[in-house]
Amino acid sequence: MGVPRIALVGGGTFGLMHLRAFRQFQHDGRCEFLALADVNERLLEERAREFGMRAYADYREMLERERPDAVAVATPDHLHREIALAALAQGAHVFVEKPMDTTVEGCTAMIEAGRDAGVLLQVDFHKRYDPYHAELRRSARQGKLGEIEYAYAWMEDRIEVPRSWLAAWAGESSPAWFLGIHMVDLVCWITGCGGRRVHATGVRKKLRSLGIDAWDSVCFSVEMDRDVTFQCQTSWVLPDAFEGIVNQGIRVVGTEGLMEVDSQDRGARCCFAADGRMATPNPGFFREGRDPCGRAVYGGYGIDAIRHFVDNVSFLMDGGALSDLAGTYPSGEDGREATRIVAGVHDALQRHAAVDL
Repeated sequence: MGVPRIALVGGGTFGLMHLRAFRQFQHDGRCEFLALADVNERLLEERAREFGMRAYADYREMLERERPDAVAVATPDHLHREIALAALAQGAHVFVEKPMDTTVEGCTAMIEAGRDAGVLLQVDFHKRYDPYHAELRRSARQGKLGEIEYAYAWMEDRIEVPRSWLAAWAGESSPAWFLGIHMVDLVCWITGCGGRRVHATGVRKKLRSLGIDAWDSVCFSVEMDRDVTFQCQTSWVLPDAFEGIVNQGIRVVGTEGLMEVDSQDRGARCCFAADGRMATPNPGFFREGRDPCGRAVYGGYGIDAIRHFVDNVSFLMDGGALSDLAGTYPSGEDGREATRIVAGVHDALQRHAAVDL
């Protein structure tokens, strides 16, 4: 099996998931984890010390010196494009966090660059790897729900996410970009439908009172192909005392059935004095254990999505064709459709009117 040489750009909140995954895959012989690039030098030093890879403050220098087979991009949303294009131009396979870009034009540029280089461009829509969501899609695709009529989803974060996790760039994002795009892709993937028209409303109150110029909440409705309607509620201002970092779920209704997934309450609840609140853990997304040698071992669908990219690159290095992978992973085209819809949501917010896509 081909063993790709991988580099990562962005070692922050979600970059840490990539760091854990790549170190584990290196131990398993799936990849060679070369280096991390991040502009935060203090964080870079900490990550290099913990994970033992080479460190760069400039991703361009890293790409030039390391010449990786594959690059993962886990920077803030609005910074993906330039980094991904540089890696693609060098002939590296690219795994980019969602949204792949916040403009349709940026997505198209990345798709074309990947096509010209003949390399893989894969988007981290990890909600697809949740086994509950996969079962929902199977049921829909097997016709058990009949003709899909509508879908409803919600995804809400505690306020610590824009206030603390994303304090430096929350104003460049929104709950629709950071959260809603997950559900947009999920519904497109489940139904096989694209968007045609969007309606949206939003509120700016709580975050503005904290000096953060960002939407508190964005609610939107998408008219999709085959007369499917999708409604979605997103926010990132739930109180600090809320029991989960994220509250999320999805419901799909058809002419012959329905299926609902509560992705926040997975059946486990806990309360520890040190935390001061109830909690609903989600080890299905990420969990940490130890092997017999005491080494950290990570699992969950957040890790599975990254593993899928590494395995796809290995397949291609062993002589497989990109055409053989078509339809089996979240592609650049999938990422562009999700961006097209969410960009339309923000256009509708600004216009205070429905927008044709």
